[in-house]
Amino acid sequence: MVHGNIRRLIRHGMLPQLAVFESVARLGSVTRAAEALHLAQPTVSTQIRKLADTLELELFEQVGRKLHLTAAGQVLLEGCGELFGTFGRIEENLAALRGLKAGRLRLASSTTGKYFAPRLLARFVERYPGIEVSLQIHNRQGLIDRLARNEDDLYIFSNPPDDQDLVIQPILDNPMVVFARADHPLATRTRIDLAEIAHEPFLMREAGSGTRMVAWEAFDRHGLEPRVRMVLSANEAVRQGILAGLGISILSRYTLGLDTEHPNLAVLDVIGFPIMRRWQLAYPVGKQISPAMRAFMDLVRLESTSLIQDHLGHEAPPAA
Repeated sequence: MVHGNIRRLIRHGMLPQLAVFESVARLGSVTRAAEALHLAQPTVSTQIRKLADTLELELFEQVGRKLHLTAAGQVLLEGCGELFGTFGRIEENLAALRGLKAGRLRLASSTTGKYFAPRLLARFVERYPGIEVSLQIHNRQGLIDRLARNEDDLYIFSNPPDDQDLVIQPILDNPMVVFARADHPLATRTRIDLAEIAHEPFLMREAGSGTRMVAWEAFDRHGLEPRVRMVLSANEAVRQGILAGLGISILSRYTLGLDTEHPNLAVLDVIGFPIMRRWQLAYPVGKQISPAMRAFMDLVRLESTSLIQDHLGHEAPPAA
């Protein structure tokens, strides 16, 4: 039964107007919203005017050349997020009845996960071509921030946060190793003590990186402090720094991609390494699981190991 106080909103065709309003509010411009919606600018302006008249409140105010939301507009924008999210979940649930021929999947991954996440998505799209997919790549802190804002459906962590209630599904082992240039004096040594590594110039990932967290934990566990020569914001930058002879570093074995051999890099034989981490799918407890999410998690559970094994040409560690 439709509640009495929203009957007039339904009668006035409010949903299309809300879609126009949300675009104008998000883009901050009637002109840009018209372009994005493939509508004439006067049509957009008319829809906004009708919506304001229906609600009996002004939604925007023009200050100088900038368009700003009024207090009523801000309340309505927040409601649009909830409303469109509800409609999105309805569509995704209906998509299940249509055999996953529609819907979307938003995946966010750590920087090292980018070497295999696209392969999993490619396998998923091959099986479900009607599903719209997206992939965001961030460092660990970036993933945690996106998780807090509920911006994605699933997250690939190597080190999931332990202060949040998450549902975790393992994917693959993620061995952390010590890389050096192939001609480094330690490259031919065996059973190297970590204390020797601590005396070498070290290339460290930036604050917020899961790789940095593993490196600091390794040194701290042995009461050591590395000689940090440089802090770099990406694994590729660290790799190039190693190749340039700037120092050594602790990185994922898959920093080179799934093709794990490189003629100019060496994995040092350091006592206590590799440090085993696991890439894991995560989502917050209480999150509604869409059919697309469920299908992707099923695919990961059944095929991630064989997908990596096929590429590497040898047995990959199983996901528990």
